[in-house]
Amino acid sequence: MSASSARASDSSRDAARGTEPSDRLSPDSTASTLPRRQLGRYLRDWRTQAGLTIAEASRLMEWGASTLQRLEKGQADRIRTIDIQELCHIYGIPDELSDGLKGLAQQAAVKSWWHGYGDLIPENFDVYVGLEASARRLACYQSELVLGLFQIADYARALNRSGYPDDSDAEIERRIQLRLQRQALITRKAVPATVDVVLHESVLRRVVGGAKVMAAQLRHLADISTQPNICLRILPFAAGVPLGVSTGPFTVLAFGTDSKGQPVEPPVVYAEGLTGDLYLERQADVRRYDRAHECLQRSALDIQSSRHLLRQVAKEYVA
Repeated sequence: MSASSARASDSSRDAARGTEPSDRLSPDSTASTLPRRQLGRYLRDWRTQAGLTIAEASRLMEWGASTLQRLEKGQADRIRTIDIQELCHIYGIPDELSDGLKGLAQQAAVKSWWHGYGDLIPENFDVYVGLEASARRLACYQSELVLGLFQIADYARALNRSGYPDDSDAEIERRIQLRLQRQALITRKAVPATVDVVLHESVLRRVVGGAKVMAAQLRHLADISTQPNICLRILPFAAGVPLGVSTGPFTVLAFGTDSKGQPVEPPVVYAEGLTGDLYLERQADVRRYDRAHECLQRSALDIQSSRHLLRQVAKEYVA
């Protein structure tokens, strides 16, 4: 992680430490936070699955419809965990997911959010997946691994066996299927998300799952890069360190615009860590990562040359 990212991470942790969980949160009139928006997304999806309209669910909660609407949009002035628990009961949300939603409800109203694994939100509750599913454009940089949206099953399986050595085969396969289901974001016929990726050449050379798996994975990357919504460039070793610092892997997510050309939601920077994830929403932070991605693009091979390198290295693995 770069020095600037570390400072942002430290400030986020400090904000988190200064916020004690409570049954009722203080109002935040400036903007909805990412945790609240994620909470709203989950509640809206589960209400829909339960076959309830906003009016029907509101009546069961003895609320006005506008109260539930604000909650689902991440704009609620205050959120009580007891209300979230009741909504989970009404919608039939499983206990393990309910615990995660209550954890989201207790997050501080901050623009830089450090989500520490197991801190209020259970470790097995994946905040990022819900965010990714709503994105219309992703700008990514990966320096170590193929990003999840582009992983083939065998590559993902090898990573999961290393990362979760105590899991059963059935649990590993469940993880793989969830990973593959996420890829519908870029393959669906109805407005697939646009993904603009820079992969460091080290990703091509780092062996995951053996030579055959790597060959298949790189061929898949070359093939998927021909899709009109995918832009994939390789940053070669020869490019050095274009930014002068190491940013670490990151993704900038954008969520499209409304009929007036305004963003539906603020863009978010996501940086994954070993013990937690960093989410940045401040405009200055997003702009800095946008500029970093643009710099990495300029230093990378062009799309055609990147595809050629992928196929060339794939052949080397099976030679």
